[in-house]
Amino acid sequence: MTWTELVMAAAPIQGDQPAVSDVRTGEVLSYAAFARRVTRAAAGLRAKGLRYGDHVLVNVPLGATLPVAVHAVAWAGGVAVLAASGAARMMIAQDHFDPAGVKVDQVFSFRPTPGARLFSELMTDGALEFGPLAGPALSLDGRRLFDNSELTTDLRNLATRLVIGKDDIVLSAVSEPLRGLRVIDLAMTSGAEVVVAHEPSVIGCRVLAQERGATVVVAPYELARRLLGDPVLRVVDERAVVSSLGL
Repeated sequence: MTWTELVMAAAPIQGDQPAVSDVRTGEVLSYAAFARRVTRAAAGLRAKGLRYGDHVLVNVPLGATLPVAVHAVAWAGGVAVLAASGAARMMIAQDHFDPAGVKVDQVFSFRPTPGARLFSELMTDGALEFGPLAGPALSLDGRRLFDNSELTTDLRNLATRLVIGKDDIVLSAVSEPLRGLRVIDLAMTSGAEVVVAHEPSVIGCRVLAQERGATVVVAPYELARRLLGDPVLRVVDERAVVSSLGL
C-alpha cells in the first residue's frame, strides 16, 4: 500500500463524512470527494504529460485543497515539491504565481489566474485507478526526496504512536505546509476529521475547539504548552508529526 493509498483507504467507509474543514474558507472536503478529486486529477495530470518521477511545484496554502493537489501528483507518479519557485514539469497554485520565479511547462490553479489553467480542467478524463507501487513522491526543495514506502511506513508508525481514532476531531493549528499536511494525512488514515485553523491564538484555539467539538489539537510548541491542562483536549506538539522524518 502506497502513501496516497493509505490516506484514501478510509474513503469507502467514511464516504460523505467530513475529512478536512477549512476555517478560513468554510470549505468542507468529504472522504469521498477527496478520493474522487485525487484520482481524477491524477488522470488529468497524466493526460497533460506528467510522467513517473516528474517534479510538480505545489504552492497551495494549508486547507482542503493542499492534500488534493499533493496526493494527485503522488498518485500520478510525480513528485510534489512544496515550493513557490524553481524548475519542474508543472506547477499547481492556489490563485497566483510568479512567472519569473518558475520554469515549468504548465501551471494549474484552483482559482482563475493569469497564465494558468484551472485545476478543474484536470478532472475531465475519468479516474486513474492505480497509483505507483513505489518511487519518490514528496519533497520540500526538489533535492531531498521522500519516497512512497518511507512515507507510508512513517505514517503507520505515527498513527501507532499518536493514536487518532475515527471519532476524533483534530484541530490543526499548524502553519508550516508539510507539518499541516502530515496532520491531515494522519487524521485521514484513521478516518477522523481535521479542522484547519490558521495561526489561532490560545483563546482562538479554545473557542474553535469548543465550537467544532475537537478532541485533539496539534499546535506549535509555545501554543501547545499553553493549551496543556485542558480537560477535554489532547495536545500534540507539531514537531511530533515530522520528527521521525528527520525534520
